[in-house]
Amino acid sequence: MKTRHRIILAPALAGLALTAGLAGCATEAAEAEPVESGSVVDTQTSDTQASESDSSASEQESDTGSSSYADGEYTASGSYTTPGGQESVTVTLSLESGVVADLSVEGSAQGGDSARYQSEFIDNISSQVVGVAIDELEVSKVAGSSLTSGGFNAAIDQILSEAAA
Repeated sequence: MKTRHRIILAPALAGLALTAGLAGCATEAAEAEPVESGSVVDTQTSDTQASESDSSASEQESDTGSSSYADGEYTASGSYTTPGGQESVTVTLSLESGVVADLSVEGSAQGGDSARYQSEFIDNISSQVVGVAIDELEVSKVAGSSLTSGGFNAAIDQILSEAAA
């Protein structure tokens, strides 16, 4: 009879030890915190999460812009290199209190993959940029297009210099 109790007791103790060991690995109990209306909450927990439009500008919204930039409409071009050669984008934006109020982007690509990527970038960039403070813009990838972002960022850098009050 003692053997039977040992056979049942051993797996039970192993399960209990495993449960206690895993509970000890937990850092802290997660507590829900109330979120005010209009607040931005970062829910990203690991670097393995990916997004079709990965842009730091989309993660950084600002209700108040920097007053160090003059309001107005600005236009600049930025170039970048693709496997097919040199390309450029022309960026026109309206700036109000340091925040991008309106945006227009035109591409120079004539065909092939470059034209497709530019088109996808142009179709999706406004949603990532309008409403964001200009000094927080650093676009890395929009709608699968990462090279076009280099030209866009170069144009934004020119506009930042031009708009500095």
